[in-house]
Amino acid sequence: MASTAPSSAYGTIWRWHFYAGLFVLPFILILSVTGAIYLFKPQIDRWEERAYQGQPTAGAVSADRQLAAALAASPGMRFNYYRLPERPGDAAMLHMIAPDGAQHDIFVSPQGKVLGSRDPTAKISETVARVHGSLLIGTWGDWLVELAASWTIVMILTGLYLWWPRPFRLAGMLWPRLSLKGRPLLKDVHRVTGFWIAGLVLVMLASGLPWAGAWGGAFKWARTELGLVRGPQDWKIGVDDGHAGHHPDMPMAMPSISPAAELPLSIFVAKAQREHLAFPALVMPPHAPQRFGPPTGDEWTAKSEAQNRWLGRQVTYDPATGAETGRRGFADQHVLDRIVNTGVAWHEGQLFGWVNQLIGVLTAIALCTISILGVVMWLKRKPQGGIGAPAKVAGAGKPWMIVAMFVLALLLPLFGASVVVLLVVDRLISRVR
Repeated sequence: MASTAPSSAYGTIWRWHFYAGLFVLPFILILSVTGAIYLFKPQIDRWEERAYQGQPTAGAVSADRQLAAALAASPGMRFNYYRLPERPGDAAMLHMIAPDGAQHDIFVSPQGKVLGSRDPTAKISETVARVHGSLLIGTWGDWLVELAASWTIVMILTGLYLWWPRPFRLAGMLWPRLSLKGRPLLKDVHRVTGFWIAGLVLVMLASGLPWAGAWGGAFKWARTELGLVRGPQDWKIGVDDGHAGHHPDMPMAMPSISPAAELPLSIFVAKAQREHLAFPALVMPPHAPQRFGPPTGDEWTAKSEAQNRWLGRQVTYDPATGAETGRRGFADQHVLDRIVNTGVAWHEGQLFGWVNQLIGVLTAIALCTISILGVVMWLKRKPQGGIGAPAKVAGAGKPWMIVAMFVLALLLPLFGASVVVLLVVDRLISRVR
């Protein structure tokens, strides 16, 4: 009896690992490629704006003159925010909103000349983000991505169980046995590589869940309704809200900018410049829609929307006197929000600069590699006319496995729902047979 229990558990977990791998393979390839591209969003965005950089600085005009030029170039639109130039000679970017919600970024030279405009939703990084977040099919795509992420977590956890050697040995566990050939060598490379990247992949997947539709919605409910954290969260949820800073703000109404704001834009731009906010640094008028959370209040707001959330800072000013009325940074957030925002920064490759980007790219390449190796190994042993899945083991539902499945279903709601559907379908097929 003692010798059959481990084999039955092993067979059951191998079966779960096999089916999880087959389901998530196409998603892993799509999400890994798009995620690896998105890691370089700052570089891609700067390259895309190359025509608006390196302008002469002589004869520079005030931010008010730049705003007047942007308003003249976008009749019928309202001013939403002024983005400070990243470097001397770069054009300022003024974000404008139309009554129907259409958006335009207007680039104005230091001398006040309009150099060009664009639809921010058409940026390369935004297109990649929409593929990565929803597969370009809206809410259904968002759910599919979350479901695939949940099953990938299951695949990684079951893979770690299968990785443990029986009997114990370091070769084939921490490094592949290169003396092997054919399918045994592929199996070693698959197993060892999977072990070394398991932690990175789990962190990457877990850090993406707070802005997924189902998981993020449940987390938001617990965060607010249970009173865990007060104040708005600065990441978005699901395809309708965007993707944790991946999507531009989508205002539901026009900003109600008060005409009684006595001081001009240039005063607040100068104050923001003295703050040395991390790029992108925005200056927003009262009641302007924001990417995260509700519109700004009655004050002018200078804020950094840096992807490295540790650098995020916000300062507010009285519109009539210019006096500072508030200041908030990363350290002022609730510990729960700091954890989530750190995960977001890591997920987007901006927590530790190029090192974070390199780790993300290597993780994506390794994940694609072991996924493809898994398919190759399956095709090598797959019988003709059959799927070649591991045999179903009768009576393999050990108590610890049932508990583990229950915990995963609670932590990953879409995974839990999909398991219920699979069990019902399996029962129906069994009855028909």
